[in-house]
Amino acid sequence: MSERKVPGIDEYDGAAGGWGALAAVARAVKSQMAVGRETSALRRVNQPTGFDCPGCAWPDPKHTSSFEFCENGAKAVSWEATGKRATPDFFARHTLAELWEWSDHALEDEGRLTHPMAYDADTDRYVPIGWDEAFARIGAALRALPHPDMAEFYTSGRTSNEAAFLYQLMVREYGTNNFPDCSNMCHEATSVGLPGSIGVGKGTVTLDDFAHCDALFSFGHNPGTNHPRMLSTLREVSKRGVPIVAVNPLRERGLERFTSPQHPAEMLTNTATPIAQTYYQVKIGGDLALLKGMMKWLLDADADDLAAGGNGVLDHAFIAEHTEGLEALREDLARTTWEEIVRHSGLARDDIAAAAQLYARADRVILCYGMGMTQHRRGTQNVQQMANLMLLRGNIGRQGAGIAPIRGHSNVQGDRTVGITEKPTQALVDAIKRTYGFEFPLTHGHDAVEAVRAIRDGRSRALVCMGGNLAVAMPDPETTIPAMRTLDLAVHIATKLNRSHLIPAKQAFLLPCLGRTERDLQASGLQSVTVEDSMSMVHASQGGLPPASDHLLSEPAIVAGIAKATLPQTKVDWDGLVGDYDRIRDDIEAVFPMFKDFNRRVREPGGFRLYVGASERDWGPGGKARFLVAPGLDEDPGTGRRDLLTLTTIRSHDQYNTTIYGFDDRYRGISGRRDVVFMNRDDMRARGLAQGDRIDVVSYLAGDDATRTVSGFIAVEYDLPQGSAAMYYPEGNRLVPLDSHDPHSGTPAYKSIPVVVSKVRDSHVDAG
Repeated sequence: MSERKVPGIDEYDGAAGGWGALAAVARAVKSQMAVGRETSALRRVNQPTGFDCPGCAWPDPKHTSSFEFCENGAKAVSWEATGKRATPDFFARHTLAELWEWSDHALEDEGRLTHPMAYDADTDRYVPIGWDEAFARIGAALRALPHPDMAEFYTSGRTSNEAAFLYQLMVREYGTNNFPDCSNMCHEATSVGLPGSIGVGKGTVTLDDFAHCDALFSFGHNPGTNHPRMLSTLREVSKRGVPIVAVNPLRERGLERFTSPQHPAEMLTNTATPIAQTYYQVKIGGDLALLKGMMKWLLDADADDLAAGGNGVLDHAFIAEHTEGLEALREDLARTTWEEIVRHSGLARDDIAAAAQLYARADRVILCYGMGMTQHRRGTQNVQQMANLMLLRGNIGRQGAGIAPIRGHSNVQGDRTVGITEKPTQALVDAIKRTYGFEFPLTHGHDAVEAVRAIRDGRSRALVCMGGNLAVAMPDPETTIPAMRTLDLAVHIATKLNRSHLIPAKQAFLLPCLGRTERDLQASGLQSVTVEDSMSMVHASQGGLPPASDHLLSEPAIVAGIAKATLPQTKVDWDGLVGDYDRIRDDIEAVFPMFKDFNRRVREPGGFRLYVGASERDWGPGGKARFLVAPGLDEDPGTGRRDLLTLTTIRSHDQYNTTIYGFDDRYRGISGRRDVVFMNRDDMRARGLAQGDRIDVVSYLAGDDATRTVSGFIAVEYDLPQGSAAMYYPEGNRLVPLDSHDPHSGTPAYKSIPVVVSKVRDSHVDAG
């Protein structure tokens, strides 16, 4: 890093975790002014009789410790269990226009919503409203639409299985499949790509498999910030002497070394466990080239070994029995030159060969990946090439081996499992008709990108959001936000205020719900909900704190209230389901047979694992896993300009998705600010930039005529490949056109944006 000092920019020399993590937990609890409430909650996080962390979806261990939470999990709990309140008095003091000028952090930091609120256009304020009146007005507005397809129903990944199931049931009885959800913006490429490869859109490993692998590859994710509990698992893998290979453009501290706060010896001696044995800093967008290079080396090595009288490098018995399509892949790799692979990946041929050789030497390999692989224009193909790599040596469907997409929110996978999808199947149509006696259309609905397009074009007039911050999460705010201002109806079910709530429709409602940390009392008593983690484990979650307000309803109760007001001839016993969540789980089992004995099994300690066919080498209806071809290597050709960099958006250590807990990014040496663009030192020098210079960033994508600019940010030297740059999400979203997405999955290309960076004219080094 440059020696030129800029306020808020410094180097971080420590390991991930350690005393810094404990100090951050203490600050998070103290800042929310509910120390007793939050520390009580933290003791119950991820415990068998507690609640599931509202943060990431990393699986729970077998509860060998009384503290099963990480730094960012503690931030998530403190953020929800805060003593701060956004009351009707707060809204009476502020117009929406005034609140729009607040930072995203300040909006959520105002605290928990306490009363149902309705927008008053005359005063530009939210005003209190009774629950019954709110439901009645929402139901009347939905019934008034000329067609059900003119409404969009968004789902956040923190929604429980029970609430998500009722939500999709209500929407389908209403008559549409418009289900934009947060999965569309993160791992939709997994949900689309893996079924074509291995027959199921989920990972194939369990947490126990990590104790048996011989090598672990980590592609495109940052566990130290986005799923820190994974570091404990990686630590144990490293302690066994198993090589961990990190593939990521930025050097991330959580992939380098980790001091475990749960191991006193490391804490007291200030030592750390190394994580990645080898770290390959691939160019942004160069993963496809690396994967093809590794497979090309494996095929060549296999041919050489067979010619020498050996058994080969590939698992030929597995390939013959379980797969199809290898010859087409072989032909594609033969056409792909090493010169192209090296140029697009940014890695030397010897490095790619070394990675492939390490993979070939290991009998049991786990490949983990995150949104650094999916949020590209070729995200689905990235996923399928990773599956190809694993299939070549039979590394799917056996102990200690498999592919592991690392999901974000703690139930984003579960929501999809219980029906939150815009692509219904005939089996779902038949099951709902059999269970409830009504039919719904089989036609595909809208994903997140198509929902915004429909709102922009006037084809959709209503938006109901089960949590989330859709307007901020989506790319292209210059399109998304003005479009949402034209809606007739906007309904937000939420725990806290965020920017999406400040975009008023003709009618807009804020409906405050219980958080996961809080007690949910219904007619039959205290309720539990369930969630599914990244490895298909389903377990119960039961809050223990008093609700933040007497006026809160649970998510299932809110869905039922809207459903009854919208569907006067409903065939669903909404009151009975909300009164006893066991009845919801019985209905989930009736519609989705994979949940057989749901209520019994979820009461077992640790819950149960859903059936994942590929884990048993059951490849679905086709009977075979498939090698799939991804022609070429280009991620995004841009406009052909020679001065282009490829920019990726990233999360800071003080945020989770669009929630900004604070303005520090400890492991990257950033404090008190988010206005930074991380750049390679040589790229900065080539543009006449020094540390702290203010810059403009302009995106240049082929076919995009709009000028998309982020101005006045500062350049920061960082260890990432030449030709690559990074800035925070969602600040970088304005550089991504709505139409820049993976054509197969619709996932926006947040991770590969061709940009030009230039010094702001007459700029001076930032003074803080």
